[in-house]
Amino acid sequence: MVDRSEKSIKRRDLIKTSIAAVGAATVLAANASPAAAQTSSSADAMAGKRTVYTGETIQGKKVVSALDVNDLEPGKKHLLYLQGVQMRTGEHWYVSVIVARGAKPGKRVVLTSGVHGDEMSSVHTVMTVMNQLDPAQMSGTVMAVTDIARPAMLAIQRKWPNSSRSIDLIDMNRVWPGNENGTAPDRHAALVFNRLLRPNADAAIDFHTGTTGFEVSAFNIASMDVPETKAMAELYPVGQILDMPQNAFPTTLHNALLAAGVPAICPEVGAARVLDLPMIAQFVEGTMNVLKQHGIIAGPLGRTGKDVRVFVGRGAVPVAATHGGFVEHLVKLNDKVEAGQKIAIQRNSFGEVVAE
Repeated sequence: MVDRSEKSIKRRDLIKTSIAAVGAATVLAANASPAAAQTSSSADAMAGKRTVYTGETIQGKKVVSALDVNDLEPGKKHLLYLQGVQMRTGEHWYVSVIVARGAKPGKRVVLTSGVHGDEMSSVHTVMTVMNQLDPAQMSGTVMAVTDIARPAMLAIQRKWPNSSRSIDLIDMNRVWPGNENGTAPDRHAALVFNRLLRPNADAAIDFHTGTTGFEVSAFNIASMDVPETKAMAELYPVGQILDMPQNAFPTTLHNALLAAGVPAICPEVGAARVLDLPMIAQFVEGTMNVLKQHGIIAGPLGRTGKDVRVFVGRGAVPVAATHGGFVEHLVKLNDKVEAGQKIAIQRNSFGEVVAE
């Protein structure tokens, strides 16, 4: 048995080390030839740039292993891929990045989605916002990421299917800011957080939906004791805000960004696996309000929380079934209910009521 305090490495740790992108130099050069990586890094350093191109292109889009939006040409939209974590077979998971860099300098806002693989309305919300932006008329930058957890999205499931010493499912919204020496999802989160999100964000909005199997109304999650996040949440014409203390779930993406000094909120755009276009429109309107408030785009604010009756809650409880069977809801989302009121009944395969 080898003592872990010694410098020698066990075989299983050697395997783990060989597949991990450990250290900045390894990560930045992971998918380029040594000569290409050295030339690219040297040229970028001489030009004072912090963006590192791997030399690859995927479907005509350049691949970076680190990004500084200030290195991109102003007044244009840029479509890139971030080189994410390396898989066992040597390929990488890539992340789609859209950058609308304004013609004039200004604040930088990051929009993220796809942290869970079963969320559609959140991705559509981000895409809709980005399609409405004209960089030539902007002051500042909006960067969007739509597919952070690609393996989960491929399976259309909430969690990242991970196989290390055993097969498990990893919730990527419980691992931020990541760990470059951890599991594949941990390493991926660290690369995305440290090389893409945090360096390019003065404010951030991480879009989600509810979990598959749940009906969910529109609401925002925000730490309402932080003035910047409170202000962002109140710019949405959305009737509910969950006031979540930062230490309640510190490993969620928006809270990890908040801990790193980036004001961030988490909109929840309804249920999973559906495109709720009317609800998406609410969150697009609110996001455009945030960009206007930060001076990135011009124009009057749309509807905000002042135009709807906002309920601020300090806790949330899922109402889950206690028996197997078929559920019939007796109330609708956002209905007012009282203690003791039936909200659903459940029948078995014979139609018999088994739970209320």
